[in-house]
Amino acid sequence: MSTFVSNPDEAKEYTGRYKLFYIVIALTFTVFTMRLWYLQIISGNELREFSEKNRIKQNKITAPRGLMLDRDGKVLVENLPGFEAILTPQYIENLDLLAKTVGPVLGLEPDKLMQKVQKGRRQNGPFAQIRLKENLSREEVFRLKRIRLDTPGLEIRESIVRYYPLRENGAQLFGYVSEISKRQIPLLNDLYKGTLFFEQGDIIGKSGLEENLEKDIRGTDGISFIQVDAHGREAVTQTPNIYGEQIKDQTPVHGNNAVLTIDRDIQEAAFKSFLALNRIGAVVAMKTNGEVLAWVSTPSFDPNEFATGISPTTWSKLINDPFKPLRNKVIQDHNAPGSTFKPFVALAALNEKVITPNTIVNAPGVFYFGRRPYHDHQKGGQGNITVYEALERSSNVFFYKMGIALGVDKMYDYIHLLGIGQKTGIELAREVSGTMPNSAWKKATVGEEWQPGENLSTAIGQGFVNVTPISMAIAYNAIGTEGKVVKPFIVRKIIDQDGKVLRENFPQVVRDLQQTQPNGVHVSVETFKTVKEGMRRVANGDRGTAKHWKIPGVQMAGKTGTAQVMGFSADQIYSSCEGRPIHMRHHGWFVAFAPADNPEITVAALAEHACHGSTGAAPIVRDIIQAYFQKYHPEVIEAALKAKNTKAAVKPAEPVVTQEGE
Repeated sequence: MSTFVSNPDEAKEYTGRYKLFYIVIALTFTVFTMRLWYLQIISGNELREFSEKNRIKQNKITAPRGLMLDRDGKVLVENLPGFEAILTPQYIENLDLLAKTVGPVLGLEPDKLMQKVQKGRRQNGPFAQIRLKENLSREEVFRLKRIRLDTPGLEIRESIVRYYPLRENGAQLFGYVSEISKRQIPLLNDLYKGTLFFEQGDIIGKSGLEENLEKDIRGTDGISFIQVDAHGREAVTQTPNIYGEQIKDQTPVHGNNAVLTIDRDIQEAAFKSFLALNRIGAVVAMKTNGEVLAWVSTPSFDPNEFATGISPTTWSKLINDPFKPLRNKVIQDHNAPGSTFKPFVALAALNEKVITPNTIVNAPGVFYFGRRPYHDHQKGGQGNITVYEALERSSNVFFYKMGIALGVDKMYDYIHLLGIGQKTGIELAREVSGTMPNSAWKKATVGEEWQPGENLSTAIGQGFVNVTPISMAIAYNAIGTEGKVVKPFIVRKIIDQDGKVLRENFPQVVRDLQQTQPNGVHVSVETFKTVKEGMRRVANGDRGTAKHWKIPGVQMAGKTGTAQVMGFSADQIYSSCEGRPIHMRHHGWFVAFAPADNPEITVAALAEHACHGSTGAAPIVRDIIQAYFQKYHPEVIEAALKAKNTKAAVKPAEPVVTQEGE
């Protein structure tokens, strides 16, 4: 049995060390207690929120875009419900297996699906969602739901599909929507800074009114919250209330609706006429106050294919089509106006007293300027004629002589004021101005002096002159209204979902040519009336180049035109246009307003490679104006038909239309 003997001196030696140990223990406990108090009391809510966010996923609810309605409230562009397949890269466990599983269901090649996912992850990171396919069919939705639980990161989400009921009709005007590109995100966020915010995956307007009205018709997206497991799969069916009663799903706000000046009935009549004649080109119809009624550009495309994800094959076909279906020919393509330019020259010649309404001018089949021959479209010429007959028959030689007498600068002084060579300012992107030359323009652009012989080609709408269909409509409308140059517009008003008007556009007269302009020009009423009478004879005279396209009870006033797309030798001028390859055939124009004395509607039609304005474009203009009067003034046409039937029990056969003039 041993006895433990305590040594007081040794215990005294360790007493200080024990105190230090106790102090360290106490301090450590205090630090842990303070840290625990800080995490639980001070930062508890914040940390709880971070924790909850690891199991809560936010889904964007896309807001419906506003509708586009015609002037009568008929739908032109709307939305339809649909489904889309979405992939979140952060939850993908095996991309190769996913591609082989999901690709066949969506009709996508596994390799291309993998490339799409890898590209999206590379450009936008692993957390940005990737839209695999839009507008899923019922079968695709059913098959995806069967594999969804075994495919981490895959979602089937309700979506909104933009729908264009008119399909190819007016596609360039209404435009189309598709997913925003990475390049566009910073550009649009800067453009709409403070009003709109764009991010990857957004659907935006890419052209036409869809693009220009983005700020008006784009809604405000909402947000939904769902609980997910570690694989990103939805773990509960109801939205968890994770942050407290004040946090709820954010409901999307519908975009505003756009009420257009377009008349769907007139729009359909215009497109139907183009299809019936199998024409390439463009037509624009507007009321004389500038309200656009119809807008057609052909060939066209179906914007629904863009809204649901256009295939590479279809896209390649569109961009490689030689007749450019994606271009808005009404405002983007400019061509020589040909003889539709002659009323402008007549206006200048009459107002400058170069001629009077009764001045007789000899117009042979060939006119020599120096040693160079300039031909009329009729081999035998027109003989001795006044400005009335010159317009009615479309005499080239008459207007060659007017071009010489006026000179290009004087022609410019008048014709530029009509809007030729200028943008109209219509609310659409990428409008081109066309060209109305003068001597200063040629010197600045080409670096050469204006040559006297160029006055002749200019006077018949060839040479350097280039116009768009809409600029021709504005210029002819100015003649019809005897001087009022208007600004065309398509958007009548923007309204919210309750019908409240948020903004509204009204007719605008840019200038009145009866008033003295800054360059000193003003056009008399008598001058306008003389030109209008000549144009009336084009459609109603015995030798008018558009005489075959009369409308019962309504007199049109207009001008046909044939614009060469390339030069021809003297022995080829009178050869058959229809026998040439299509790219060598002339363009045909017809621009008109009605009624001739007090017009309500103006229509400009360009039929590319149709050879003649009288057969290529005039029937389209006739169909549109007739549709307008059948809708808004049916009594006029009914009375005319009744009177005609009274005179003859049997309707005469439709005349055989042959080339007569232009």
